[in-house]
Amino acid sequence: MATKEEHIRKPDWLKIKLNTNENYVGLKKLMREHRLHTVCEEAKCPNIHECWAVRRTATFMILGSVCTRACRFCAVKTGLPTELDWQEPERVAESVRIMNLKHVVVTAVARDDLKDGGAAVFAETVRAIRRKNPFTTIEVLPSDMGGVYENLKTLMDARPDILNHNIETVRRLTPRVRARATYERSLEFLRRAKELQPDIPTKSSIMVGLGETKEEIIEAMDDLRANHVDILTIGQYLQPTKKHLKVVKYYHPDEFRELKEIALSKGFSHCEAGPLVRSSYHADEQVNEAAKARQLKA
Repeated sequence: MATKEEHIRKPDWLKIKLNTNENYVGLKKLMREHRLHTVCEEAKCPNIHECWAVRRTATFMILGSVCTRACRFCAVKTGLPTELDWQEPERVAESVRIMNLKHVVVTAVARDDLKDGGAAVFAETVRAIRRKNPFTTIEVLPSDMGGVYENLKTLMDARPDILNHNIETVRRLTPRVRARATYERSLEFLRRAKELQPDIPTKSSIMVGLGETKEEIIEAMDDLRANHVDILTIGQYLQPTKKHLKVVKYYHPDEFRELKEIALSKGFSHCEAGPLVRSSYHADEQVNEAAKARQLKA
């Protein structure tokens, strides 16, 4: 464990292979041409080279690139957001078509400046993707949208294939790690999503390495299962800049394997756990059954 004053060296298993092949370059060009943002770039995701260059997948970030919250783990810009872009849903849908994606993840900055938290644009993005890409499964990763039930209902009425909302960390650390969001409100958000659409899988994510204990991680798992969350991802927190929270501990891959086993024993239908795992990491592999179900209904 590191003290507040010292940094701990990043272990070998966190070294990332850079890959800027034609897929990577092509995706970057496509995003700029369509004036789109990706959380892959904005949040400095360590998997961008694997996802863009090898898997040819991306997580779209809608509602602009400026967040109204200043969470101490996140590299996304904070400030006063721009006006809503109602053409954005169609541009995202067209990019999904061009990329021929089987699965797409759509996330967004928090928009606490909007009464609906951006729910209407989120829902229209789901509908636009569905119109142009009927066999593409859609995962949405919203903020808590202020904890307003009607905002969540607007999004769930669009019927994404999976609803993902991250608790990010354990209960004790939430006030220090997250801005404006609360642990209980996130759990309520996930529970209500399941109540609105019981057949749509729900998912959440935890970062480790911020000073939590194993017992607290297990407590978070229990809290998520008590609120009917189906899928869990667990990854290593990496400090994006010197202004952000320091890493307290780097977990060994063996520790992630143990956490995955514990999660599955708790009843999660799927768990991705590893040093470089992020909320949308290999998300396409987590919804194969949803894809099959959609094709059977068509």
